[in-house]
This record gives sequence, structure tokens and C-alpha cells, in this order.
Amino acid sequence: RLLPLELVDKCIGSRIWVIMKGDKEVVGTLRGFDEYVLDDVTEYCDGAKTQLDQILLNGNNVSMMVPGGDPE
Repeated sequence: RLLPLELVDKCIGSRIWVIMKGDKEVVGTLRGFDEYVLDDVTEYCDGAKTQLDQILLNGNNVSMMVPGGDPE
């Protein structure tokens, strides 16, 4: 049994699907989580798909995280 932060720590270096407040979702490789840093990111917003090298997410805007997940 893992606590949420222990699970996030185990996901560093792995692909993760992040569902944000509003209509935005991102999938990327988790690099850190003081503020969530993802590399090789695909952003999904209002039906559009955008590739980004890196993104910094504010933890207050994260609704759910799915380790190894992918919305496709």
C-alpha cells in the first residue's frame, strides 16, 4: 500500500497522464514533483493535440494523475 506522494515518487522517469482542472490534459515523462515537471509532452485541449518539449505544471491545477496512462 502506497501513500499518494510515494506513488508519485515511484513514477519519476515514467510516462504519466495528468488531468488538469478545466479541459486540459497532458501526457509526459515525470521529471520532478515539487512543481510537476514533464518532458516529451503531448497536451490535449479542446480536441487539439500539441507536442511540447517540457512543461511545468502548478500542482493546484492538477485534478488527477494516471501512471502509465494515455488518453488515446
